[in-house]
Amino acid sequence: MSRPPNQEFQEWWNKQQSANGSEDLFPSSSENSSFLTVEICSPTVAEKERTRSARQLSWIYLLKFQQIANSIAFLTNGFISIVRTANRRIVTSNSAPPRSDSRLYRVIKVFLTVSVILLVFELVAYFRGWHFSPPTVESASAEVVDLAEYVYANWLDIRANYLAPPLESLINMCIVLFLIQSVDRVVLVLGCFWIKFRGLKPLAEIDYSSDVENLNAEDYPMVLLQIPMCNEREVYQQSIAAVCVQDWPKDRMLIQILDDSDDLGVQGLIKAEVQKWQQRGVHIIYRHRLIRTGYKAGNLKSAMSCDYVKNYEFVAIFDADFQPTPDFLKNTVPYFKGHDDVALVQTRWAFVNKDENLLTRLQNINLAFHFEVEQQVNGWFINFFGFNGTAGVWRIEALEECGGWLERTTVEDMDIAVRAHLCGWKFIYVNDVKCLCELPESYETYKKQQHRWHSGPMQLFRLCFSDILRSKVCWLKKANLIFLFFLLRKLILPFYSFTLFCIILPLTMFLPEAQLPAWVVCYVPGLMSVLNILPAPQSFPFIVPYLLFENTMSVTKFNAMISGLFQLGSSYEWIVTKKSGRSSEADLVAMVENESESLLKKSTVSRSSSESGLAELNKLEMTKKMGKRKRNRLYRKELALAFILLTASVRSLLSAQGIHFYFLLFQGFTFLVVGLDLIGEQVS
Repeated sequence: MSRPPNQEFQEWWNKQQSANGSEDLFPSSSENSSFLTVEICSPTVAEKERTRSARQLSWIYLLKFQQIANSIAFLTNGFISIVRTANRRIVTSNSAPPRSDSRLYRVIKVFLTVSVILLVFELVAYFRGWHFSPPTVESASAEVVDLAEYVYANWLDIRANYLAPPLESLINMCIVLFLIQSVDRVVLVLGCFWIKFRGLKPLAEIDYSSDVENLNAEDYPMVLLQIPMCNEREVYQQSIAAVCVQDWPKDRMLIQILDDSDDLGVQGLIKAEVQKWQQRGVHIIYRHRLIRTGYKAGNLKSAMSCDYVKNYEFVAIFDADFQPTPDFLKNTVPYFKGHDDVALVQTRWAFVNKDENLLTRLQNINLAFHFEVEQQVNGWFINFFGFNGTAGVWRIEALEECGGWLERTTVEDMDIAVRAHLCGWKFIYVNDVKCLCELPESYETYKKQQHRWHSGPMQLFRLCFSDILRSKVCWLKKANLIFLFFLLRKLILPFYSFTLFCIILPLTMFLPEAQLPAWVVCYVPGLMSVLNILPAPQSFPFIVPYLLFENTMSVTKFNAMISGLFQLGSSYEWIVTKKSGRSSEADLVAMVENESESLLKKSTVSRSSSESGLAELNKLEMTKKMGKRKRNRLYRKELALAFILLTASVRSLLSAQGIHFYFLLFQGFTFLVVGLDLIGEQVS
C-alpha cells in the first residue's frame, strides 16, 4: 500500500526551489537520503509524541499536586496537634501548684524583657529608615527632630562607646575557652584513632573461659557483687537475675541486694525475689538500712562495713537497671591478675532503649563518645578516668586505702576515683566488655540526672582541691586533675556553651558593634559535632538535632555547675533516675530458665516459693497506681530562652545576617520544643 502524499513537504520543497533556483541543496546521495527520511517522517511522529507527552504530564502534575496536598495536610495536622498539646500543658501548668523562681530564671526573665523592648525599638528605627542612615547625637541635637530619633541617636552612641567594648572582651574570652575545649576534643579523638590503628588493648594474664579444665575452684578469687537500689519496682527482677546467673563458682561469690526503698510494697517484692534465688542455691542476701543517710554512698558504705567483707578480694557494683552478661566476671577479674597496682576495671555501657525516641538517640551519641573516646583514651594513656558508678570491679584493698565511700557529694563514684588516683592506684578500661542498661526516656528524668552529674563535680572540686595540691603524685597528674578533668571538662564547657550561644549571641544582634564570627557560631561547632558522632556513625542523620539539643541542655548544665560551685540549695539534691523496665527481659528469662531448670525439677520448695512470689507480685501490683502520676510539664527557663533567641533572630533578619539568623531561629525552636516537653516520652 503506497504512502499518501505529504502536502507540507511539497510546499516546503517548492519554496526552497524558488528561493535558491538551480542550486544543489543536497551535495551527496547519502546526505540527501538521510535528510529526506527525517523530514518526511518526523512531522506525524512528533505530533503523536507531543500528544502522548501532554497526557503523561497531566497525570504527573496531578500526582505531584496530590503529594503536595498530602504534605500540607500532614504538616497542618502536626502543627495543630503541637498547638493543642502545648495549650493542654499550659493549662495543666497553670492549675499546678506554683513553683518558686530560681535566680537564673529571674535573670533570664529580665533579659527577655530587655530583648523585647530593644526589638520594638529597632523595628521602629528600621521602618523609619534609621538603619540605612543612622542619626548622630550632633545632628539630632542641632536639628529639630522628634523625641524617638533623639533617643535612638543616643542609644547608638551608648552601645558603641560603653556596651560593645566589654561585650567584645567577653566574646574574646569565650572564644579562647571554646578553642581550648575544641583542641582538647580533637586530641582525644586523635588518641582514639591511634588506639584503633595500633590495635592497643589491655591484656589479661589469665583466661578463665579457655582454661576451665586446668582451673580449680580455689583459682577463682572471692568476689562480692552489690546491687544498690531504691524503689526500683520496674527493674529489680531482671538486674537480680542477671547477677545471680554469673558464670562463676557459687561458693566464690556473694551477692548483696542493698535496698534503700521506702515503699513497703517494693521491699516485699525484692525480698521475695531474693528468697527465690536463695532456694536455688545462690549465695545472695538482702540488706535494708533503717537509717537511710548518704544516698547511694551511704548504702555502699554500710554494706562494706559487714564483717564477712574481709573474706573477699574484689567487689563488682551494678545499678538496678544494669544487666551484666553471665561471663562478666570472667572478662573483668583477670585484668587484676599480675597487676597489683590496679584498683578498678571499668566496662562499657550498652543501651537497650537507645532507639526508643529522639531523646534516647541523642543521649546515645554523648555516651558513645564518652566511653569510646574519653574513657578509653584516658584509661590507656594515663591510667585514670572517672568511675562511672556501676558496671565496674574494684579491688577492696584500694577502696579501704583511699578511705572508702564518702557521703560528702552526689558523685560518690567520681569522689572515690579521684582519691584512689591520688593514692597511686591505676585504672583499666575494657571497651570490649559491655553491660546492658537503660537510658532515661523522659526529659524530666534526663534533666534531673544531668543536674546531679554536673553539680556534683563542682562540689568535689571545692572539697578535694587542697588534697590534690598536697598529694604525692607527680605534677603532671595534678595538672591533669585540676585543669583538664575538673576545670576544662566540668566547669569551662558548660560555662562557655551557655554564655556564648544563649547570652552573647542574642546580645550581639542588639549590639551589632560587637561581632561574633560565623565560624564560632556554625563551622567549628559543626566540626565538633561530627567528631562527637563518630563513635556512633548510625546516628549521623541526627547531627543537626544533636548540635541544637546540646546547646539547649547547656542551661541545665550551667545552672547545675553554678549551684555546685557555690553550694546553692539544689546542689545536694539526689533524685533516683526513674526507669521504665525496657531491658531485655526475654533474654534474661531464657537465661534464668536454662540455669535453674534442673533445680526447679528437684525442689518443690523452690516452686512453691516462686508461686508465692508471683501471688505476692499480683497482690502488690495495684500499688503502682498509688504513686505520683506521670505527666509532661513546661520548663520555664527553656521557654524564656526560646523567646529570647527568636526575638534575636527577628533582629538579625533586619540586619540581613544569614548564618546568625538561621542558627538563632532553629536554636530558638529547639528551646521551644524542649520547653514544651515535646522531646522524649509523651504521656497521654
